[in-house]
Amino acid sequence: MLLSDYDYELSEERIAKYPPKVRGSSRLLGLNRQTGALTDSKYRDLADFMAEGDVLVLNDTKVMPSRLFLMGESGREHEVVLLEKHGGDAQDSILYHGKLRAGDVLALKKQPEIKIEIIEILGDGVARVDRDLAEIAISYGEVPLPPYLRREAEASDTLRYQTEFAKQLGSAAAPTASLNLTEEILERVRAKGVKIVKLTLHVGLGTFLPIRTDDLTNHKMHSEYYEIPEETARVLEEAKRVVALGTTVVRALESYANSKELNGETDIFIYPSYQFKLVGAMLTNFHAPKSTVLMMAAAFAGWDNLKQAYEHATRQKYDFLSYGDSMIIYG
Repeated sequence: MLLSDYDYELSEERIAKYPPKVRGSSRLLGLNRQTGALTDSKYRDLADFMAEGDVLVLNDTKVMPSRLFLMGESGREHEVVLLEKHGGDAQDSILYHGKLRAGDVLALKKQPEIKIEIIEILGDGVARVDRDLAEIAISYGEVPLPPYLRREAEASDTLRYQTEFAKQLGSAAAPTASLNLTEEILERVRAKGVKIVKLTLHVGLGTFLPIRTDDLTNHKMHSEYYEIPEETARVLEEAKRVVALGTTVVRALESYANSKELNGETDIFIYPSYQFKLVGAMLTNFHAPKSTVLMMAAAFAGWDNLKQAYEHATRQKYDFLSYGDSMIIYG
């Protein structure tokens, strides 16, 4: 199973740099994974793809303002991002660029009297510091936009890089497939006889890290923390079909299906040949080439089907990646 087999051409003009002006006004491409049939639709018409007895599962994680600017003793600036929450553990790991060493002491640029010491360099651009940075991030951090947007966060991103139903603070990135979900859309879904439940998976920056091996069996997936309420688990048992809103929900649900654990760490890597045990339909964004989330979508839809859908979306000028349009894979 080779990474190079799962590639496509993504032009810069197809990457959405900003969200749609009105939340919920984005486009939605339907893909029947059994027939390969495609349906051009709107995100607000999600209910058209749902049926009585379905259960729609949402991720209620909340993105932290986890981008921090620090100053070294030499005056050099360091941009770091606080990594996602893992259960009850302290949030003391950061992703950094450039050079840092254990023992370095950095000051918060916005509040220089706040000092942070690097305790350990963990590799892959990750370091551990001497304190829990959660409260500091909440007070002084900025929105951690994905690097491929190639722009600074603006005031509007504080609202739009967050779902309307975000509750459990702890993510370093948004569950982007639900950024366009609104209560009005959910009401239309409920009217079809669909139950809506929630779980929590704190999204990590590992979702943006490249796969560094062409042999997918050699890739070590990043770990994320999830929690599934007992009520959600009960409703899932009664579902005619489980519809996962986003790859983060798929990851949590399939981890639960495999382990039967309602909470814990998951490093599951879902790529073609994986046999899905719980998820019956998936709503997701259009993903970057050779990414782990593209692998998951390919595993669910079949690569030939997915590639055909991406080619159609490109011709029809759908917007790709975090702030872009979405697709629902069903059948």
